[in-house]
Amino acid sequence: MKNNWQMIVGLALLVPLAAVGAGAADGPPLPSVDSVLERLAEHSQTEVANDLAFKQRYYFTRTKAFEVRDSKGELNKRELKTQANKPVRNPEKRDAATKTRDGVPGKSGRKSEFAVDRNFLQRFEFTLVGREMINDRPTLILDLQPAAKKPPEPELKDRIINKMAGRVWVDEEESVLVQADFHLTEKVNVVGGIVGAIMSFSLSFNRTRTAEGLWFTPRLDWQLDAREVFVRRTMAVHEEITEVQLAR
Repeated sequence: MKNNWQMIVGLALLVPLAAVGAGAADGPPLPSVDSVLERLAEHSQTEVANDLAFKQRYYFTRTKAFEVRDSKGELNKRELKTQANKPVRNPEKRDAATKTRDGVPGKSGRKSEFAVDRNFLQRFEFTLVGREMINDRPTLILDLQPAAKKPPEPELKDRIINKMAGRVWVDEEESVLVQADFHLTEKVNVVGGIVGAIMSFSLSFNRTRTAEGLWFTPRLDWQLDAREVFVRRTMAVHEEITEVQLAR
């Protein structure tokens, strides 16, 4: 009887391992990490044009909820903002608004939330861990952790970014950042910890591709737990884009 149970347990362990091996063999080999990051950085230069085109071509509703809670988790403040995007109906005026030079908008001063340049990528060490289908599109999964050599930290936001770790999903065909989960690996002191400290921070989002080939963010969430002198509070934001409809 004991040998039979050992055989059953052994088969149960081998089956999922065999399935994983078969799936990996069926798909194409994974590219190098460097090639994925290089393509991601190159494509990020078109993100501003993508954002402008999406706003000019689609009706949608953006909802943003902001909450502040005390150390006991009780709600102190809540703000809810809803904004309807109404695109330009005139095709000529719409095209002029989204016109770019060499794929990059002119002197608009706009920046995209998802522009990932090489300087940003150098803040982390990446490991390519696999491939996953998201919305019927293959994506490459990369884990990241802070780089061993700490980049410059001229501002507080740089100190936060340099201590982030997590996982990102990159669209394999278009090299677009599709999904991400980040978290702070250690607390960040503000002015040596005298003024306060950021105890924890997390950020996650997902992006979707329209039938016309433009990307947008249906969901974005972040939460920050901070201490200010002797007061501790948690701030959170939940943002959604809904009712997306192409302007005709």
